Amino acid sequence: MENDRSVRRLTALQQSASTARVLNLTAIHRKHGSDPAFFEAPFFTHRLLDRSIILKHRLRPHEYSLFATPKPTATKILIPIDNEDLKAGAHYVFVGQRDFEAVLQAVFGDDLRPGTRDRIVLDLIDSLPSLDPFLLREQLRRHEIEPARIYFGISEADIQRMFDFVREQITSLVALSAKEGSAGSSAGAGRLVEKLLSNRPEDGFEPLKTTLKLSDKEYLDGVFAWRGFLYYKWQLEELRGGIAEVALEISSIAPRGARDPEAAQYLPEARQRIRAAVGQAISRVQALLDVYNKAYLDLTVGGKTLGFRDFLLTAPGMFTELGECLGGVQHIISFWRYRFPAGKTRLISPSELMDVFLDFEDSLIVAPKDALTWVA
Repeated sequence: MENDRSVRRLTALQQSASTARVLNLTAIHRKHGSDPAFFEAPFFTHRLLDRSIILKHRLRPHEYSLFATPKPTATKILIPIDNEDLKAGAHYVFVGQRDFEAVLQAVFGDDLRPGTRDRIVLDLIDSLPSLDPFLLREQLRRHEIEPARIYFGISEADIQRMFDFVREQITSLVALSAKEGSAGSSAGAGRLVEKLLSNRPEDGFEPLKTTLKLSDKEYLDGVFAWRGFLYYKWQLEELRGGIAEVALEISSIAPRGARDPEAAQYLPEARQRIRAAVGQAISRVQALLDVYNKAYLDLTVGGKTLGFRDFLLTAPGMFTELGECLGGVQHIISFWRYRFPAGKTRLISPSELMDVFLDFEDSLIVAPKDALTWVA
C-alpha cells in the first residue's frame, strides 16, 4: 500500500459519520467502543480491515494508469497509520488496481484471497455504485452476510419511511404481479413491499418474470436494480429540502481565522463549481428516474409489458450511474449537516473549508462554470 499523506481531508473524515461515499469503520469503532456486536457480527473479520476507511473515489487523470481498464469511480481502502490521529496519514490501495492481489497478499496474507468471507464482502462493496448504508446492507444480506446494525446507522424510522414510500409506489402493481386483490389494496401492497425488500425479492415476482419472458439472470439482476431505483427515488425525495438548505449555507458561509491566500483564491470559484456539479447530478438523477417512471406507468396503467421489460434489462447499467450521481450529492448533504448541525453557529477556518470543498469536488463530476445550478 502507498502512503496517502497528500490528503489532509482525512482529518475531516475523522470527525464525520459514514455517508454514501464514505464507510468510516474507524469512526464506528471509536463511537461504539467495545460493543460486543463487533465480535458477534463484524463487518470484516480481519481486525485491520474492520478499522479501515473505504471510499468511493472519483479517479483523477494521473490515477487512470493504475488500472488495466480505467473507470470513473473506484473503491479505495484506507488503512490509517494512527487510528487516533488521521493527520499521520494512511496507506491505501484501490480495489482492482493492477497489482491489487500482490498488495493484498503483502498486507493481509491469505485472509483476503479470492473466495474468503472478507474478500466476498470487499467485492460486493466494489460492485455497488455508492456506499449508501441501506443499499450496502441489502447487498450483503442478499448474499447471506449480515454485519451488526451498528455498522450501518439505519434507524427503524428510516426503514419504516422507506417501506411506506415503496408501498405507495407499487400499490398499482399488486393486481398485475401478485394477484392479491385490487390495485388499491393496501394490505396487498404491503406484502409485495415485504417481498421486494426481502433477502430474495425475486421470489415474490415470479409471475412478472414469466410475463416479461426474462432469463433467470436478467430477472435477478433487474429486480435488484429495480429495488435500487425505488430506494434512490425515495432518497431524492428525502434530500430535496436538505439540498436547498445546504446550497444556501455553502453560498453564504464565511470562514473565520487567519487569512490563507491559497484558500482565498480557491473558495469563490469552488462554490460555483460545486453548485453547478450538484445541479447537473440532480438533473441526471431525475432523467434516469423518469425512464423508470414511464416504464412503470406503461405497465400498470397502459398494460404494456415491453417498456418495463426493457427497463429491467437496462436497469443494472443505469443503476450504477444513478448511484454515482446521487451518492455524491448524498455525501455532501450528510457530511455538511454532520459538520454543521442545523441551527448551530458554523465555525470553520479558511483552510479547513478548502479541504471540505476539495472533498466535495472529489465526490462529484465537476461542471463548467456556466452549467446548471442547484435545483430543489
